[in-house]
This record gives sequence, structure tokens and C-alpha cells, in this order.
Amino acid sequence: MAIHSKEEHFVSLVFQILTTFALFGICLGQSSPANFVFGDSLVDAGNNNYIVSLSKANYVPNGIDFGQPTGRYTNGRTIIDIIGKSQELGFKDFTPPYLAPATSGPVILEGVNYASGGGGILNETGEIFVGRINLDAQIDNFANTRQDIISSIGLTAATQLFKEALFSITIGANDFINNYLTPVLSTAQQKLVSPEMFVATLISRFRLQLTRLYNLGARKIVVANVGPIGCIPYQRDTNPTSGDSCVEFPNRLAKLFNTQLKSLVTELSTSLEGSKFVYADVYHVVEDIIENYTTYGFENRYAACCYVAGRFGGLIPCGPSSKVCLDRSKYVFWDPYHPSDAANVIIAKNLLDGGPNIISPMNVRQLVLS
Repeated sequence: MAIHSKEEHFVSLVFQILTTFALFGICLGQSSPANFVFGDSLVDAGNNNYIVSLSKANYVPNGIDFGQPTGRYTNGRTIIDIIGKSQELGFKDFTPPYLAPATSGPVILEGVNYASGGGGILNETGEIFVGRINLDAQIDNFANTRQDIISSIGLTAATQLFKEALFSITIGANDFINNYLTPVLSTAQQKLVSPEMFVATLISRFRLQLTRLYNLGARKIVVANVGPIGCIPYQRDTNPTSGDSCVEFPNRLAKLFNTQLKSLVTELSTSLEGSKFVYADVYHVVEDIIENYTTYGFENRYAACCYVAGRFGGLIPCGPSSKVCLDRSKYVFWDPYHPSDAANVIIAKNLLDGGPNIISPMNVRQLVLS
């Protein structure tokens, strides 16, 4: 019994020493800012590995250029991975998934990734996948992390850590693709709920969620809009009458949402004292990549690199039975839904250093250093 007590005391002492050093760095302004990530499969770093879900990416050929499957829905890195590893910003490593057993202790002082494949703004979004962590639950998980950080370094230091930390939210696409536009649900739902009504519901819920994040201490908050979802291989293959063009209706929904989202971000920046909300126009960036793909070095802007069936490889998710294109860097899309690592690099660079036509009122680099 005495030995066990000594071991517990030693572990406790080591933890206190590590957190003291971390706190010392924060107080001196020398430590890198923490990075807290919320969203869907575009930025999930492996949370869905730990839940019962039909939406998973922890199997080949996903991660083929990352070294191994990790739960990321791409051949390599997510946008957040690339931004987080930018040397100038000082983030130390890839932000770990909340549900990973190793995401505990001093590690959480550097940030946590709460994103989940299939997740959305609305709690019913993604029901087709059974398990997924929607934004309300992701914020619940952050509240748990917040309490752990307060317990380890105290309220004053924790408040300062959150004030300087980068918070990013990349969500909303699933609320269309795996909710309003889901084939088994969409016909009936669209007769009852107009696009305008559905978008209004999303914005209303998102306002509450972003305000809650602010109330939990977030101050530097990047909100990404919904990309041109009508251009993904899945939408192209399930709407063959569009031919070689992007599918108009999903893109119209995204634009409708994005217009109101930009107004929401401006509203919250004004109403929430001390907040620095940033609106990231990912739609514009991806649209430009698709329209001018050859200038970016791509050879294929329409089809999935990881494919099984469909003219554009968009009918079946990427998995062990899939074929993989020879040069992933030449494809805009990795699979039926997600950009390739090469496309993510371009998106990340635009968010890091883009002008006000892409990310406003400041880019991510300026936000972190502000």
C-alpha cells in the first residue's frame, strides 16, 4: 500500500512539474498558442476511430501519404494539420484527437481536436452513420478539456491560454449532404422545409454554439464556410444530368448558407466583447482551384483519386477494395467527398496568408499574432 502511495505521489509530482514548465512558458509569452479544432471529416484527425460509426477512415488506402491510416479522410494531411505545422506559427505538433487515450495530462495544454466525420451543426445530421459527434457534443467535450486545464494550471492561467489560443470550426457541409440532401429523406423534407427555412435553422443553432464557445473562453475564432459541395464526385455521380458541370442545387444551398454565415460572424464580432471572429471563404478557394486547376498543377479536377464505381468515382466510399490513382498530387479530390492533400495545402496557404477577399477581417497568421 505504501509503495502504491509513493508511485501515485511521484506521478503527481511529475505532472505538476510538467504543467509548471508549460505555465511558465505561457506566462513568458514563449509557448506556442494552443490549437482547438472543431468540425467534420474535413478536419477529423481520428476521433471516429473510437466510436461505433459507419463513417471511418482508419483503413487503407486512406493516409497513404501520411505513412499509415490514422482516421483522416484523405491521402495525407488535413487543412488543420498543414496550418498547425506552419513553422512561423509555432504549433509544436499535429493536434491530437480528443478521444485518443494519449490526449491527456500536459498534452491538452497545446490543444485538442474534437472534429468528427459525419458531424454537423444539427444533432440529427449524420444519423445515417449511426455514430458521429455533432457540434453540441464537441463543445461539451471542450468544456471537459477546459475544466481539466483549469484544474491543472488554475483559472487565471487557463483564461489566458484560451484567450491566446486558436479556435477553428469547419462544419456545415454534412447538414446538407447527410441531412437535407440525403436521398431517403430529402424529397419529403424539401417539400416541408424550404432551403431558406433550413438555412435559417442552421444559422440560429450555429449562433448559439459559437456564443457558447465564447462563453467558455474562446476569443480567436476562425469560422470556415461550406465549400462548393455540388462539385464533389459524389454529387456529380448521383446527379448525372449535370454532365461535366457542378450540381447547381447543392451549390446554391451552400451559397445561401455562406451569405448568412458571413453576416453572423460580423454580428458576433460586434456583440461579443473582446472576440476576434474570422470568416474563411473556403468556397471561393475551392471553386478557384476547380476552375483554374491546371494553373495549380492539377490534371484532374472532377474525379476521385481513390475510386471504385461511378463516372467520377463518387458512388462508393474509399476503402480497401478501391483503386488509387498513380499520382495523388494531380487530383483535386481524394475520394467522393474530400480534397486531396495537395488541394488541402492550397486551401491552408490561402487561410494562412490570404487577403480580405478570402479570409476577413484578417488571415490566420495575423489572428494568431494579434
